[in-house]
Amino acid sequence: MRRAIELARPHKTHPNPRVGAVVVDGSGLVIGEGAHLGVGDDHAEVVALRAADRAAAGSTLYVTLEPCTHQGRTPPCVEAVIEAGIRRVVVGAVDPDDRVAGSGIARLREGGVEVVEGVLTAEARELDHGYFHHRETGLPEVTLKYAMTLDGAVAAANGTSQWITSEEARMDAHRLRADADAVVVGAGTIRIDDPRLTVRIPGYDGPQPVPVVVAGTGDLPDTARIWEREPVVLSTTDRRVPSGRVVHVDGADGLPDPTSACHILSELGYLDVLVEGGARLAGEWWRAGVVSRAVVYLGAMVGGGSGISPLAGTFKTIDDAAAVSLTGVRSLGPDYRIDFELK
Repeated sequence: MRRAIELARPHKTHPNPRVGAVVVDGSGLVIGEGAHLGVGDDHAEVVALRAADRAAAGSTLYVTLEPCTHQGRTPPCVEAVIEAGIRRVVVGAVDPDDRVAGSGIARLREGGVEVVEGVLTAEARELDHGYFHHRETGLPEVTLKYAMTLDGAVAAANGTSQWITSEEARMDAHRLRADADAVVVGAGTIRIDDPRLTVRIPGYDGPQPVPVVVAGTGDLPDTARIWEREPVVLSTTDRRVPSGRVVHVDGADGLPDPTSACHILSELGYLDVLVEGGARLAGEWWRAGVVSRAVVYLGAMVGGGSGISPLAGTFKTIDDAAAVSLTGVRSLGPDYRIDFELK
C-alpha cells in the first residue's frame, strides 16, 4: 500500500482523485503497478492489471482508493478487476464520491473477490486530501499561507515584506505551490507585489498551478506580469483583462463572496487551492469559513511596531478565536514552519 501511495503522489489528476495500485502474486512478488495520470487516462487499477497481464489471475491488488463502479471517460474498474481474476483486493480508503461510496467494494464481493478495507487509511486520504475534502464538503481544500515576523506582521506599515523569511522557507513555499491546483491572490497583491505565482524550484519541470486573481472594485494594472500566465479573474462585474478569463462571482459591495468563489474553483476542477494573500483577502476567506488548513512561516525577525497583520479585520473578543490543531512544527534554516488545521 505504501508503494501504491508513492506511485500516485507525483501526479496532479484533479478533478479526478490521485490513485496508485500494485498487483502482487501469491509469493509476494510485485508483478504489476500503476497510477492514474490525469483526466481521460486509464485508472491506476487498469494500468497495474495490464502490466501484470495473465499473471494477475489469483493475485492480490493493492489500491489506495476503492475501485469505481460508474462509467465515466473510462469503464468501471471493478469489472476489470473481476475479469482479470484477482483473488483479493486491499483498499486504502473508501471513495466518498456519491457515485461510488462503498458500491465498488460491494460489487467486488458480489463477484467473488475478497476485499480487505482500512489499510493505511489515514495515509491514503492524506495522499489526496483535496479530493476527499471536496467530495465530503462540496468545497475545495483551501490552504492559507503566510510568512510573518515573530511579533506577528506579514508586512511593514508601508507594505514592504521582502524578505521576512529565509531562502530555505521560500523554497518550501514554492513546494506548496507545486502541490496546488490553483494559487489565489487579491487585486492588491497584484498591484503591490506584481507576482507571477509560478513554482521556481531549481530543476522543477512539473505543471504550474493556475493563477487566480480575486478582483474587487479597483482596476488591475495592464502591465502586471500575471497576464503572461492567463489567469482566472474572479469578479462581481464584467471587466476586460489583457489575457486569461473573467468568471462572474456573486458578492456584495463589489467583493466576490468567498464561498461562491470556492464553488466556482471546484467546478473548474481546482480542488487544492492555496491562498497567498493579501491580508484583506485572507481575512475575508478566513471569516467566511472556507479555509481548512494553514501554513505559517515564522521568520527570525522582529518588526518592533505595528505593521500589517496576516488577517485583516477586527479581532473583537477572544470568543471569536477559532480552535485549531497544530499538525506540524519544523525548522527551515533560521525560520520555522507551523502547520495547523481547523478543528
